[in-house]
Order: sequence, then structure tokens, then C-alpha cells
Amino acid sequence: MHPIPELTPLLKQLRLSGILDSLEARNREAIDRKLAFTEFLSLLIHDEVARRDNKKLSLRMRRANFRSQKTLEGFDFDRLPSLNRAAIHDLATCRFIDEKVAVLIAGPCGTGKSHLAQALGHAAARQGHDVLFSTQSQLLASLRSAAAVGTYDRRFQYLAKLPLLIIDDFGLKPLRSPDDEDFHDLIAERYERAATILTSNLDFPEWGEAFPGNKMIGAATLDRLRHGAHKIVLDGESYRGLKPGVETLRSELAKGGKIKQP
Repeated sequence: MHPIPELTPLLKQLRLSGILDSLEARNREAIDRKLAFTEFLSLLIHDEVARRDNKKLSLRMRRANFRSQKTLEGFDFDRLPSLNRAAIHDLATCRFIDEKVAVLIAGPCGTGKSHLAQALGHAAARQGHDVLFSTQSQLLASLRSAAAVGTYDRRFQYLAKLPLLIIDDFGLKPLRSPDDEDFHDLIAERYERAATILTSNLDFPEWGEAFPGNKMIGAATLDRLRHGAHKIVLDGESYRGLKPGVETLRSELAKGGKIKQP
């Protein structure tokens, strides 16, 4: 008698139905290798644990709202020779999450700030941390939308308690009232309680310019972000290079040349 049909409802009742995915293969392996019952059971349990871990990771990745699969393995360090690779790999251990401090990344457009931030987020998710990636505009828009439907407190607490919140494009748009107050309140609530990554096109001394309407709120916000923070400057050429032929086109136009029509 084949035992799998009889086991199927029992495993489902115990919420162990994932074992069915590898049961036949493991059974054949146990017969071929003449494994003891305990060794066979160990293989099945390890399969189930791996399946559950992968399921949790997939869920964390969906909730993280990453733009794409940007990982540290795919980051082009060669374009940024002045960047300290060892420091970046140390950040990827995610000790900064346990330290509950910020990682502040500044640099010109196209130098890989968003890629690096998401890569650190991927590393955090793989290590079991809940992560959310959002632009500054999207983050504040979500709070405004929540306020409009009476769920502001719930949304705010969710954002405040996330182990890792990644805010992309900080300062790209000036923070006006009441967004500047919401942003300050969120950073203040997360201060020394959770880790935050910010990316910005502004140089670090210019970050105060993101709060044109209230310098005092800006100073208080940045003071909390900077305390114990890891600072990274990306200084290099843009990844978003011109398409082939565009530079030649510009050169010809600059010389007053005529472009032949196809």
C-alpha cells in the first residue's frame, strides 16, 4: 500500500503539506542510500524549514516594494573607485539595524544611490528583517491618504516600527507644511528605535535646504538622523549614460553641422 494518499490529509491537518513536495524524492533517496528512519525524517524536516523560510522571504520581498532586483552582487564598484567596498560589505551584515542608526547616502544623479539602498534592503530581508522602500514623495503621500480616510495613526505606527525604512530621493522636492512636520515626527519616533536609510542628490551640508519653510524642524530632524549614522558619498559618472550615437549627434549640432535624414 502506498502511504502518500493516506498521509496527505494528515499532513494538511498538521499544516505540513509542503512535505508532500519532496516526500517521494526523499523516500527514493532513503531507499537508495539505505538511510535510517531518523535520517529520512531529518531530510523531510529540513526541506519543510527551507520551504517556510523561502515563503517568508518572498512575502518580505513583496512587502518591501523594491523597484527591481537590485543586489550588492550586481553593484558596479568599479565605477566608483573612491568608494570603500569593505565598509559597504560591512553594512550588508545589517549590524546597523541592530544598532538602530541611519545610513545616509549622498551623490549626484545616476551614481547608484537607489541601487545601493535597495541592495542593503535585500540583504536585510534575506536576514529576516521587514523592510519598506519608498521615495520621499510616496511616503508622505501615503500618510496624507491615510489621514484622509482616518487611518493615519495606524499607517504612522506601521512606518515607525519597521525595522528598516528606506527613503529614496530625500530633498528632491522641498518639504512644506504639513509634510515637514509629518516627516520630522516619523524620524523622531524611529530615532534610536529602528534603522533608516536615506538617499539624496544633495550634498550633506545642503540637506537643511529640504526644509525651506521651517529651519528649526529641519535642524531637529537632521540632528536625529545624523546621530551615529553611517555616511556614504557616491562620487562618479552616471550609470545612465547616453545611448550610442547621442554624443556624436550633440557634437555635430554643437559644430553647426546638419544631420542627414534617413
